[in-house]
Amino acid sequence: MADRRLQVFHAVARHGSFTRAAEALFMTQPAVTFQIKQLEEQFNARLFDRGHGRVTLTPAGDLVMAYAERILGLTDEMEMRVSELTDELSGVLHLGVSTTIGAYWLPWLIAGFKRLYPRVVPRVSVGNSQFVENRVIDRGLDVGLIEIVTDEPTLERREAGRDDLLLIVPPSHPLAGEASVKASQLAGLPLIHRDPGNAIRDLVDQFFASSGVSAEEVKVTAEVGSLDTVKHMVAQGFGFAIASRAAILGEIRAGTLVGVPLDPPLYTPLEVIVLKDKFRSRLVDTFAAFAISEIARLSADRKP
Repeated sequence: MADRRLQVFHAVARHGSFTRAAEALFMTQPAVTFQIKQLEEQFNARLFDRGHGRVTLTPAGDLVMAYAERILGLTDEMEMRVSELTDELSGVLHLGVSTTIGAYWLPWLIAGFKRLYPRVVPRVSVGNSQFVENRVIDRGLDVGLIEIVTDEPTLERREAGRDDLLLIVPPSHPLAGEASVKASQLAGLPLIHRDPGNAIRDLVDQFFASSGVSAEEVKVTAEVGSLDTVKHMVAQGFGFAIASRAAILGEIRAGTLVGVPLDPPLYTPLEVIVLKDKFRSRLVDTFAAFAISEIARLSADRKP
């Protein structure tokens, strides 16, 4: 097992904060401070500069960080290799998921996987698709589930499925009864857009551009990172939005929102990504295969 002090050091360096590292490790802040102090005494070197509410690595800290990542990575690899000999999957699985996948797909994926492999401990990071892709590239995550088709050469992508993107409006909206809606019909109407870096935002921008609607004709009334907030604002009549069917199925069934297909149809891909050149454990491959098959099953179940 890796030295606990290295694990604590790595957490502080990654979070840039003793407080956030303590929260992530379920430790008290004094305990984290004590571990770092011991490590600095062992190396007889200061590892962090503290100031302005954030800690940064010193040159010595940069060197220790490079070795810590290698040591911790080898420890994880060793534990996975040994567990594979027992024919029972176990260990920590570092997952990254986009916000939509995290909210509307991940709970079922984790529950199903844990039923099959109860000794596996998923550690999940949630962010937009670009954030997840970058973390996989940087080796901070074992597996990513994203809503973009990546062409990054260091990544191996596996298509898990796709989800329809729908115009969402309140039932009283003039477009609520349409069989489908073109981009030209939305020009000039208030759009509640997603935050920069969000995969659906990029697809919506492409939808308008490919239909000949200029950026000046797209009337963005808000840019929102939270999909729950987007849905609330749409329901309150502040504008329209475009979201995946999985994310609004509950509201459609409850009658609080209406989903209208786009013309031409628009889809968001559901992709599983891993590093091409990274050591690939049976745990990673097993979860990737499970996610692909489970998303296909859930997609069929969620059709209206």
